[in-house]
Amino acid sequence: MRSIWVTFTKEGIHKYPGADTDPALATGEWDDVSFLGYPHRHTFHFKVWIEVFHNDRDIEFIQFKRWMERLYSGDVIQLDYKSCEMIADELAMNIQKKYPNRDIKISVAEDNENGCEIDYPYHDVPVADRYMDGPSFEDTDAIEDVMKGLLD
Repeated sequence: MRSIWVTFTKEGIHKYPGADTDPALATGEWDDVSFLGYPHRHTFHFKVWIEVFHNDRDIEFIQFKRWMERLYSGDVIQLDYKSCEMIADELAMNIQKKYPNRDIKISVAEDNENGCEIDYPYHDVPVADRYMDGPSFEDTDAIEDVMKGLLD
């Protein structure tokens, strides 16, 4: 994939509901992570790749970065229960609306220490959610209409 990438950081607060009561997480031992059940702060590090179709600033880096930063308004974002994976999924949906029909990859990390990296191939976007330029051939009547128009 020919792509560009940008990075940005955002301070945020989230929690892992149930981590304070689930015996698998609140073990009282070396692997206890019960503290995650309470709101806690991270610096979230984002790295976003997006497919481009030519080499001459198909998507301008700085504009792309600034647009994404504006999606997270305020000094500290309140993420409630969202995991890094959920944050990436939500960002991908926003990017797909603004920049349709492109492959995307998103990395979201807590304090640049632990995180996720998820590929969002264009072909995985449900057909109903894709930008369509022309008739949809998911509908067989559309195929018939196009063929009829060509023969007329």
